[in-house]
Amino acid sequence: MGGSGRPEGGRIGVFDAVRGLSVISMVLFHLCYDLRFIYGFDLGWFAPPLQDAWRASISWTFVFVAGCMFPLSRSNLRRGAQYAAVALAIFVVTSVASVDTPISFGIIYCMAACTLVTWALAAGGLVPRGPVAAAVLAVAFVALLDLPRGSVGIGPVSVILPEGAYGTEWLSWLGLPGPAFSSGDYYPLLPYLMLYLAGVAMGSSWAERGYPGWARRLRVAPLNFVGRHALVVYVVHQPVLLPLCEALELAVG
Repeated sequence: MGGSGRPEGGRIGVFDAVRGLSVISMVLFHLCYDLRFIYGFDLGWFAPPLQDAWRASISWTFVFVAGCMFPLSRSNLRRGAQYAAVALAIFVVTSVASVDTPISFGIIYCMAACTLVTWALAAGGLVPRGPVAAAVLAVAFVALLDLPRGSVGIGPVSVILPEGAYGTEWLSWLGLPGPAFSSGDYYPLLPYLMLYLAGVAMGSSWAERGYPGWARRLRVAPLNFVGRHALVVYVVHQPVLLPLCEALELAVG
């Protein structure tokens, strides 16, 4: 390893490529979702467990890679605020459009919340570092995966939480959704902060030791381009997909 943690221009090619691949996977996932659940196409294969595994492969990658990139950002406060503004805009637009369930505390909110919490931790010198910290945080993430559904733990070592913890809508942002809460995309602060911090721990370690040359230089032109513009693609992909799906419905109908 060794050498500078950042390549010229501050980009780590492997992060852009992986994120770009996940963005493309997300667009295809939402295309299948729109076709089946909004326009009624017969996509019987697009169902659990494949649907759940596909969704997790996208969102978990987004969150972990965002954490890895935290040490590389020039201003995580600005980045977190940008995510928060986009998350608010998405909530407003999806509420007004009423095409599907409005998005409250979705993946962009998750990016904003995790980035801002970690920024605050970094200001106090509390950012986790190293693979051991990352492994502990990854286990904590798995243990908290079912928190929004009422339990914590792994397998037989699980605890059912009291219903009272889910009695208000005001803790839905945290991972304790109230009885009337609904969202078309739900990624609360917990458990996903644990996965983000696992990425931060690994990213901090890699940045200190220096990234290997192949990781810094990796270029798969389409993937790197999409990865560099992931937020823009996220914002515009559904407004593009929905008219395409509607046109397809008219064509085959």
